[in-house]
Amino acid sequence: MALWVDRYRPRELAKLDYHRTQANQLINLCSQGDFPHLMFYGPSGAGKKTRIICLLRELYGPGVERLRNEVMNFTTPSNKKIEIMTVSSNYHIEVNPSDVGIYDRVVITDMIKQIAQTQQIDPTGQRDFKTIVLSEVDELTKDAQHALRRTMEKYVATCRLVLCVNSTSRIIPAVKSRCLGIRVAAPTEAEIVSIMSTICKKEGLHIPPELATRIAQKSERNLRRAILSLEACKVQQYPFTASQDIPDMDWQVYLRETANMIVQEQTPQRMEIVRERLYELLSQGIPPDIIFKGLVKILVQNCDMSLKAQTLTFAGLYDHRMQRGSKHIFHLEAFVAQFMSLYKKFLNQVSVMDMDEF
Repeated sequence: MALWVDRYRPRELAKLDYHRTQANQLINLCSQGDFPHLMFYGPSGAGKKTRIICLLRELYGPGVERLRNEVMNFTTPSNKKIEIMTVSSNYHIEVNPSDVGIYDRVVITDMIKQIAQTQQIDPTGQRDFKTIVLSEVDELTKDAQHALRRTMEKYVATCRLVLCVNSTSRIIPAVKSRCLGIRVAAPTEAEIVSIMSTICKKEGLHIPPELATRIAQKSERNLRRAILSLEACKVQQYPFTASQDIPDMDWQVYLRETANMIVQEQTPQRMEIVRERLYELLSQGIPPDIIFKGLVKILVQNCDMSLKAQTLTFAGLYDHRMQRGSKHIFHLEAFVAQFMSLYKKFLNQVSVMDMDEF
């Protein structure tokens, strides 16, 4: 049984639920003889990947949905063997080069070279080029992005690149200037409510408008999260009620517990436990900026007013460093250590003042 978020994902540009003007523009783009490199950018859960899937179907037809998982092997200049998982059809390949960390440059150069050197031989494929979909391009190292810029120019005759990014601020200008940028804004709460109502109608369910609105607000305009929450509510309790609880995601509960552990104790031993929990969140695919934002939000709620300004100042500093760097765990851990230091000093000051009053 597929999750609702996958089962009701649109497969054609004409059937998209929102940003329909943009969808019509993409249909017109596909009908043109030439096709540029594209960069889809926008917040998580806005529908970037859905639009890319619909675009591929518009370009190549239903054959693009016959997918296979493959493992590609590469050798670094230092003779280190690396593997990366790809999803591909006869017409396209989808890969996340940042999965291999600092070796992403090797994946970019070797993989695109392999694909670009094989011509499209299926006469029903409609196009004489293959498409390479690169996910999380904003997580690539600068070396990999410069390599990407060179390969975009060299192999433009036989392949097109479709980049998927959350933020263009970490993309080098040379790559941005070679792509047609397509901004996918997050859906409004009203659009999310409408989509959830449509899903419930297809499932033969009735959802109170109040509950749908609460789910949309809690999702923070992340459509994927809203649909997952809707299905969790259905599993938890049906018929729906307007005031029923909306369960949190497992990672949200885990992050809240981690933040509470930081407030409860500030010791090197507790720091080690927190580090392991942060590693666990990262290994489960939770984006580091989401972890950072959630952690700051919970810690600020739990601390005194005099600490909030200092905490937010350091949060801005370490978030900036994390965006500029590549090892996210270092900056998450540094922020936690800084907060522990601030919080422990604050507790010591409070205890001294209490002693003086006594």
